[in-house]
Amino acid sequence: MSAKLISGTEIREEILEEITAEVAEIKEKHGKVPGLVTILVGASPASISYVTLKIKTAHRVGFHEIQDDQPEDISEADLLALIEKYNNDDSINGILVQLPLPKHIDDKKVLNAIDPDKDVDGFHPVNVGRLMIGGDEVKFPPCTPAGIQEMIVRAGVETKGAEVVVVGRSNIVGKPIANMMVQKGRGANATVTIVHTGTKDLAGHCKRADILIVAAGVPDLVKPEWIKKGACVIDVGVNRVGEKISEKTGKKIAILKGDVDFDAAKEVAGSITPVPGGVGPMTITMLMLNTLKSLKFKLGLM
Repeated sequence: MSAKLISGTEIREEILEEITAEVAEIKEKHGKVPGLVTILVGASPASISYVTLKIKTAHRVGFHEIQDDQPEDISEADLLALIEKYNNDDSINGILVQLPLPKHIDDKKVLNAIDPDKDVDGFHPVNVGRLMIGGDEVKFPPCTPAGIQEMIVRAGVETKGAEVVVVGRSNIVGKPIANMMVQKGRGANATVTIVHTGTKDLAGHCKRADILIVAAGVPDLVKPEWIKKGACVIDVGVNRVGEKISEKTGKKIAILKGDVDFDAAKEVAGSITPVPGGVGPMTITMLMLNTLKSLKFKLGLM
């Protein structure tokens, strides 16, 4: 029997509808809407595509959105001054600087210049610290881990006391989702193990997991024999493994594979995310949710 499919596309639609309704209510009661600025430096096609989707989503849910495009050769000092301008702009609740930045600009210095209370990506050291403390201290969990946790909750998977194994230790996914799952609260209270390239008996650790979260960046790394019968499998990997011609457009498109051998794994797992259409759609969705939360914090609604 095949696993239940956890569709990020469907869950995204649910959450965006909820955000849209809440934005309309806040606008009616308080005369405010969330403000999001996206700063794009240069003209990378991948970055433009991603930023365009963020803008489209922000408009859909009723945000005040500013797209601030800057030339590739903007100086670091000028970019920092631009961020400070938006730090002081009362209409802006979220500041997002699209990465990667040109080589002459220090990514860390730029991200750390964002006001932590407008850091809706959740990358500022202050927000990393808040996440580590947990509970009411948390303001903006990083978007991909937040999306993973939300998918697990909305799929009805029990996390309290569950054995969670996270494959991967990145600062963007692996470490934060492990920290989130071990906290007290909704979608957490789990026992968490992080495994990585230096782990002995990687397969053995994965086999223990009630919830297996894979963010390794290696196509088909996790085999079906690594998966506990009935486990929830969250595949964060998006790996380009070739190209094909789209039947709709006739143009070349990327062939994407996850970190889990999906076709085989779905015959063992109890529930599983697809690639594409799984974790991917959740990242921008949670960015919108963090921006809404920023306004609610400001208005004293949280």
